[in-house]
Amino acid sequence: MTTALMTRMGEHSIMARRIAGRLSRALLLGTLAACVVTHSDARDISRGSKLSDDAVVSTGSISIGGQRVDYQAVAGSVIVHAKGWDAKSVGTSAPQLVEACGNADQPATASMFYVAYFRRNGGATERPLTFIYGGGPGSSTYLQHMAMFGPKRVVIQDTTHTAAPYRLVDNPYSLLDVSDVIFIDAPGTGFSRTWGKDHEKAFYGVDADARAFAEFIQEFLSRSGRWSAPKFIFGQSYGTPRSAVLANLLQSHYSIDVDGIILLSQVLNFSLGAGAPQFNPGTDQPYITALPSYAAAAWYYHRLTEPRPANLEEFLRRVEHFALTDYAVALQAGWSLEPGRRLAIAQQISAFTGLAVDYVLKSDLRIDIGQFRKTLLEAQAEAVGSVDARFSGPIDDPLAKEAGGDPAPHQFGAAYVAAFNQYVRRTLGYGDNLVYKPHVSLIPVWTWERDQPPNAPTRVFGFVNVMLDLANALKFNPDLRVMVNGGYLDLTTPYFESVYEMHHLPVPVALQDHIEYHYYMAGHMPYLHEPSLDELHRNVAAFIQHASHSKLRDGPPRTLPH
Repeated sequence: MTTALMTRMGEHSIMARRIAGRLSRALLLGTLAACVVTHSDARDISRGSKLSDDAVVSTGSISIGGQRVDYQAVAGSVIVHAKGWDAKSVGTSAPQLVEACGNADQPATASMFYVAYFRRNGGATERPLTFIYGGGPGSSTYLQHMAMFGPKRVVIQDTTHTAAPYRLVDNPYSLLDVSDVIFIDAPGTGFSRTWGKDHEKAFYGVDADARAFAEFIQEFLSRSGRWSAPKFIFGQSYGTPRSAVLANLLQSHYSIDVDGIILLSQVLNFSLGAGAPQFNPGTDQPYITALPSYAAAAWYYHRLTEPRPANLEEFLRRVEHFALTDYAVALQAGWSLEPGRRLAIAQQISAFTGLAVDYVLKSDLRIDIGQFRKTLLEAQAEAVGSVDARFSGPIDDPLAKEAGGDPAPHQFGAAYVAAFNQYVRRTLGYGDNLVYKPHVSLIPVWTWERDQPPNAPTRVFGFVNVMLDLANALKFNPDLRVMVNGGYLDLTTPYFESVYEMHHLPVPVALQDHIEYHYYMAGHMPYLHEPSLDELHRNVAAFIQHASHSKLRDGPPRTLPH
């Protein structure tokens, strides 16, 4: 740690001095941060590969709920190693670590980039910590950082393209009013890098990924001196199965209790995905859990064939009931379903989704997401978005059965990427001469097979299902609370899938009271819609405050039954 940086950090708070001291430990944060190593090669090792202190500290202030919040930002990286790593095999001196960075035969290693925000004068040791990460697998946290809970947010057009110059403003919905926040980029994404022998196998997989995050959290708690703080993990999309595995791993293998798990756009059982269920015939559940989201999109676009209800939630309760009863029975019957009954089911699906009865019948009552996206607005030659059905765009191929590309991300993605790159370099002072990778194609090299799910006698093959991990975490820690969030207009991870998964979680019925549900009039990223972001912030803040003090209050936990 340089004298200048130590002096700068000492001017701020006790927390800063604690972090500074721990950041100078033998792992040498940032010794490898200048090591620009991709997941496929070790090119450009020599460029900028100098010894330098990695952590950069800055300060700022924002107003949340009419109150001024002064904060300190620390941007840096934590070095984590593959399972079974032995420090003796590499050594921990600076020259040894730098040499290892460029040596493909060295043990697999990853540097995990993070930005941590600490409220100043906020009761440092007792304030909750919330660890936030994205999904993918292969996504960084730039969206969660710049659109959701960071101290700055990008102003975008609601459902149309946002053009440069992009406007960055103070974020009144930042989570800093109730919790310190740590945004973490998964290995290989953002400024995080992996290298060494078999590094893809060591970090790119369901269990390997969760272990890397567990190692990060353990190291972060030691360096920040925050072991006693209430701890929350917040994952979106693929970050939700990561959270299930991570919570169980932290509690069962690292002796680190988690106070709350916050899930956004959930998928725990991958066999429920409605993206391509036609390639898994005989499994009808994806069609059942996707139907309410189709109905929400049809309601949004005024495409219902029945009179449009004024109240969306009441309408969706009707659709959910139909999906779990008449529709489920019809699908289970297969070709034994009586023709008259088949027609009646098709007519009801048409009434709920706006799709033609003949089209539903030709589809054998089974509509996948690609079909629905192309067909709903086909009369006006547009397809609706997958991650957010509020967005629409031209149909790629009018003769195709399903919609092609998703029009939603192209409308806002560039604004957030540009704003984060500007912010992290100019405001946080991190990342010069480094490339920030918003998304990395990791799925081709991802290991989906589990090591061994909790309480399973052997390895389990097939679709990933981490419901056992979450159930085990809940049973292991009787004070653990779970918060489920989703968007009614999310067609990528339909909201009713999360309801179905939680209602089938193998836990004692009393633990169902530890789960609460919140849904928003938006898509996969509800925070893109400012009214939903406001609501999301209020709900998450209340959840954190509640779960942080659960041991001090009387009575049952606050629940919102679905």
